[in-house]
Amino acid sequence: MTRPTLNLCFCYGEETVKQKKPSKNVVAVVTEALEPVINELGYDVWDIEYVKEGADWFLRFTIDSENGIDINDCEKVHRTIDPLLDELDPIEGAYHLEVSSPGLERDIKRDWHYEVCVGEKLQLKLFAPLEARPGTKSLVGILKAYADKKITLEIDGEELVIPLEAISKAKTVYDF
Repeated sequence: MTRPTLNLCFCYGEETVKQKKPSKNVVAVVTEALEPVINELGYDVWDIEYVKEGADWFLRFTIDSENGIDINDCEKVHRTIDPLLDELDPIEGAYHLEVSSPGLERDIKRDWHYEVCVGEKLQLKLFAPLEARPGTKSLVGILKAYADKKITLEIDGEELVIPLEAISKAKTVYDF
């Protein structure tokens, strides 16, 4: 997938929906049911999260496309999936539905994220320092390759091979 240089957008569904069913792996249920619908609209699902922030629960869909994402795209997806979520009824209690673009500095969470981000600058947070870089749990470099659950990160001309299980958080870095 070719990504544009700039695709900032955020669409917030302000309504809170009351549900009755217990939530069993909400992300898996909504991914299975709604990712094909979102794909049919012409978008890729970058991420789906169901998280609690403060006192509120959020069901977040992050979408992308080869042409980038704008507020109209977010609204289109929101309006399409909102009634389907009401019908699917995967969540007990109230939540906020959000649809947004991944932005310029996007979180890298899945294997395929690493595959499409080869050649880009990444910032990594590690669980523990690497033997090759003692004393630091934060690295920034160019993602050179991804294979077999390991990435190759180039930092100042040196290539480090880092297993995914060593990475606590990864995101792309955009130099303004």
